[in-house]
Parts: sequence; C-alpha cells; structure tokens
Amino acid sequence: MFANNTRNLVRSSFLQRCKSTLVVAEHNNETLNPLTLNTITAAKKIGGDVTVLVAGTKCGPASEAVAKVEGVTKVLVAENAAFKGFTPESLTPLVLAAQSQFKFTHILAGASAFGKNVLPRIAAKLDVSPISEIIDVKSEDTFVRTIYAGNAILTLKSKDPVKVITVRGTNFPPAATSGGNGAVEQAPAGDYASSLSEFVSQELTKSDRPELTGAKVIISGGRGLKSGDNFKLLYDLADKFGAAVGASRAAVDAGYVPNDLQIGQTGKIVAPELYVAVGISGAIQHLAGMKDSKTIVAINKDPEAPIFQVADIGLVADLFKAVPELTGKL
Repeated sequence: MFANNTRNLVRSSFLQRCKSTLVVAEHNNETLNPLTLNTITAAKKIGGDVTVLVAGTKCGPASEAVAKVEGVTKVLVAENAAFKGFTPESLTPLVLAAQSQFKFTHILAGASAFGKNVLPRIAAKLDVSPISEIIDVKSEDTFVRTIYAGNAILTLKSKDPVKVITVRGTNFPPAATSGGNGAVEQAPAGDYASSLSEFVSQELTKSDRPELTGAKVIISGGRGLKSGDNFKLLYDLADKFGAAVGASRAAVDAGYVPNDLQIGQTGKIVAPELYVAVGISGAIQHLAGMKDSKTIVAINKDPEAPIFQVADIGLVADLFKAVPELTGKL
C-alpha cells in the first residue's frame, strides 16, 4: 500500500513539474490587449511555468511589458514582416514550431476574434479538440465552460496530450502588470510567410470612449430605440458616466449601429461594474453576453420583457422620456 502511495506521490510531483503553458499574446506591437492579462491568470491557475509568445513586426514594447507581468516565466519574441496584421495563417506555424521545441502541455489565448481565429487551427494541426471559452479551471485537465447560450454550465475533462484553450476574460481577474521578471528569448526562427492570405490594410475607428470589453460602465441600446439617430440619447447618457456604448443584435441587424458594438453570444462578452440596458427585450443570445455584469439596470416599457428577470434594478417606462430625464439629473 505504501509503495502505491509513493508511486502516486511521485507521479503527481512529476506532472506538477512537467506542466507548462504557452499564452499567445494579443497586442498591437506597443501595448498588450487587456484580455491577455486575464488569460495569464487562467494559465497561472493551471499551474506550472507560464510562457508568453509575442509575435509582431516591431513588438519590443509589448514584449517588455509582458515580461514584467507577475507569474510569467518566459517571453518568446518573434519579429517578422510575416506577422504584419497578425494573420492566423502566419501565426499558426510559429506556435507549432514553439510547441515542437518546448513541448507545452497547454496552449491558451483569449476568447476574442484573434484567439478564435488562431487556436482552432493549432488544435487541428495537433489533432486535439479545442476547448472554447472556459470560465474556470478545476485542475490541469478539468475546465468549466458555458453551453446553451449560457443557460447550462459544463465541467469537462480533457484527455488530449495538449490542451488548446480559449479563455473568457470576464471570468478571470487581470494579472498584475508589475512584479514579474520573465526571461526574454527569441522564438523559433523560420519562414512564416503565408501564400494563403496577405494583410493589406485596416481602418480603425477612433473613439474617446472606453473599449467595450474593458469598460466599467456600459450603456446599451436595443430595437426599442427605433433608429440609429436615437442612439444619441445613449451617447449623451454615456458621456455623463464616461461609459462605453453597446447594442443588441437586433439593433445591429436593423442598421442602427455598426456591428463592433454588438453584445451577446455572437458579439462581445462583457462584465462591467454597471450595465444599463435601454430598450432591450432580453433575448437569450443577448443575456449570454452581459449577464455576468455586477449591476444590471433595465429600462423598458414592457413589464414582461425578459431583461427584467436578470436586472438588479428595473424601470418600466418610455425610454424616450426616462433617458433624457436621467441624463439631466446626472
């Protein structure tokens, strides 16, 4: 019996030493996307060494920043013209080369458009099943994620030799950006240019408002606003809070606002301190993207609207009267 216990202890200790996680950083060459910090926290919860891959064109500032993040053991830096635009076709072979050299047990990225583009390709190449949008880590092989638009929570155990995982950042606190002293090394060299796709250009919308996924306060509008012009009511209210402005899929599909404002199962997942839903009925797809908000305020003229079932504070009123009045009193 003692021999068996000893073997189990040795095996557990060996696995603990062997665990290692690669986090694929999302950045703009100069600064880290905050979601990467949440992903590093998830990696730390898995245990073992945490290595962060920073790939870009002139990504020195981003790599220096991530080396200072608490809990980061090593930073792999890859600077190459092939990584302009961060296309998944060029990043995938880089991650595979790093995996071949360092034999990571886990590969993580944030559950953003970036992570959802890159990690499924990596999983396919490694012939493993990707694990999407985890909200908790139970152990090195057991994770928690939501299913059925957030109406059920699934605990899954992966038997794959390499776990390829996207992380829902709203469920993990950001790692501290100081206190770390990660070693900076060069990533495996190679020709990572892709013949499948080429980055041409991008046009970014500039705004003084906070980015949706990182905002502490979000004012969100739905089809009840009746037109895009009426979203000015929300912008005026958001100015009082220093808040971001979001929208339901119904409002986006109706053409009221661009789709980068969409919150929900097929949009962005948010968890601000305060979420104000104006003229949003509360379809299940929308609730999946915002129900983890700390405080939810709903304004809707329909007392039977599903949004009131998840709201902490509900106001049954005509939004065209209530919102200007609220704005005027702030």
